[in-house]
Amino acid sequence: MPSSQHVDIREVALRDGLQIEAPIPLSAKLEMLAAVAATGVREVEATAFVSPSKVPSMADAAELAAELHNFPGIEFSALVASPNGAKRAIAAGLRSIEYVVAADDTFSQRNVGRSSAEATDQIGEIVAIAHGSDTTVEVIVATAWDSPFEGPTPPERVLAIAASACDQGADRFSIADTIGTATPGRVSSLIDQVRPVIGDLPLGGHFHNTRGAGLACAYAAVLAGVTRLDASVGGLGGCPFAPGATGNIATEDLVYLLTDSGYDVDVDLQAAITAARVATAAVGHDLPSALLRAGDRTRA
Repeated sequence: MPSSQHVDIREVALRDGLQIEAPIPLSAKLEMLAAVAATGVREVEATAFVSPSKVPSMADAAELAAELHNFPGIEFSALVASPNGAKRAIAAGLRSIEYVVAADDTFSQRNVGRSSAEATDQIGEIVAIAHGSDTTVEVIVATAWDSPFEGPTPPERVLAIAASACDQGADRFSIADTIGTATPGRVSSLIDQVRPVIGDLPLGGHFHNTRGAGLACAYAAVLAGVTRLDASVGGLGGCPFAPGATGNIATEDLVYLLTDSGYDVDVDLQAAITAARVATAAVGHDLPSALLRAGDRTRA
């Protein structure tokens, strides 16, 4: 068991969690954000500056960004899909952005209308825009293990994007199991291959629990040395461009797993469960979180 090793959790319910849902009012998002902020989390992915026609639930990105100053002590980030999205995010006050590059062409075309190579080639332009405004860029590789359209992703594709992200000046790098098909052994293997390519660049992981292995994959990533993980209260979320890709790992489930295994996190478990209940009310349907159903064993 580790001795007080820290794992950073980035809360993604406001973006990745809500992107697959029907749009909810800004007031409901702010209620969710207040509940999330009360957990003690230090990083929150707040929204996405993308086409409202493709992701209607993110149409109020600028309006939400205007409220973020009310939650001091949290590093907020936003997802972008293009240089124009990066400009919009920066203009709205964000100083941390994430740029997603899919490792397979079919998903990339459906998601952003460009091939994987074309999306990779835009990293440098987005980095230049961001760094010109004192903003950091994280490159996230979607479909890092499998594509819903092309099957298993050759690791070489992920490694090529990783090398390009480093060469073009990205500040952080992350690998994402977009459709929830990864398993622990495959997670460890890809991390071992990615690390020599990115060197000292901070590495993060994003896992979905679609097939029940999300938490096991997250733990495998931590055992492989990853100390930055994404999660969503209640397990809210999924990908609108990948059939069946529902179910981010639930923040409270991840906190329970990590803290009971001896890791240190900033997120308070009971507050995360409360935030998951707020998220459930906001979207109007049950969420897949195990802790919402069963509770913390110490309070059984």
